[in-house]
Amino acid sequence: MQRLEPSVTAPVVRFPAPWPHRFGRDAVSPTGDLAVFVGPHALWAVDRSESVRWELRHRCWAGCAGHESVTEYADDRGHHRYLGSGSAAFSVDGTLVWAHIRGPLEHEEPVLGRYTEEWLVIDAGDGTVLARARTHTAAAGSDHVPHPDPGQMGLSIGEGQDGSPLRWGRWDGDALAVDGFGDEDRVLLAVSPSGDRLLTVTHDQDTLALHRTSDGAVEAELSAAVIPRHPAREAEQFELFDDNEAAAFFDYEGGFLDEDTVVVGTVESDEGFGTGRHWLVDTARMQLAERLVYPFEVSGLPRALGDGTWYTVSDTENALHLWTR
Repeated sequence: MQRLEPSVTAPVVRFPAPWPHRFGRDAVSPTGDLAVFVGPHALWAVDRSESVRWELRHRCWAGCAGHESVTEYADDRGHHRYLGSGSAAFSVDGTLVWAHIRGPLEHEEPVLGRYTEEWLVIDAGDGTVLARARTHTAAAGSDHVPHPDPGQMGLSIGEGQDGSPLRWGRWDGDALAVDGFGDEDRVLLAVSPSGDRLLTVTHDQDTLALHRTSDGAVEAELSAAVIPRHPAREAEQFELFDDNEAAAFFDYEGGFLDEDTVVVGTVESDEGFGTGRHWLVDTARMQLAERLVYPFEVSGLPRALGDGTWYTVSDTENALHLWTR
């Protein structure tokens, strides 16, 4: 394996966060000219000049009446410390923002007195809500997975021990259609470079699957049972572990290196025995191709970029390593 060295140093772009990092999520446009911050009670779009381009307020994830300032909840160690949260992502062309929020929007009355989670399609330029739909979920958190078509987006929603519903959205310029793909508990990891296939892992992390994007049907699966036990498993200090405790399982992270190869990790299940392992999966046969071996110890999860490369982040989080085979 080879670590790639960047030939050009990109300029550093900074966006001021409107609230502490522990509250909410953020997303940056493909061109790096706009950032959207997803907070407990609002979405803020901030441009390179550090100006707020638009704001969209919604019901607070903590269930309270709302806030005029971050100082009202920054020190709250109760509901706001453990509140659920949504997420946002830009479409691949940067024209749209897809956002998962706790609705309804500010100044709207809840339907039948109930607050519900919603998925919004927003004009990235001015914050206009173009379409919206209820997700019928109770999120602890969520993540968006973009599709090559700006009008499509995946939403993986974590409900803690209750499950991990997946939602797939299609916006035709007028209406938003949301598919639950049978409401199975699967975490959406990635979309293939062509956009034709999806990669998921089951909520219990024991099975990877390839799906058709068109209807969510499963094309092939790979069980974690085929993963060899960690090499350090045979060490004396681990001899009391039974086979179930030593069994490997897939991480909630993975992606397509190209249309026919996926990179995944078993870092979480390996951490009790030693360095976490990364694997290549041949999607044509849906089988393990090889274990990745690095020139130095690599921590954390592999994140694929769809062009044959992937990256890892150093233990100290001050270096990003870009890799190719």
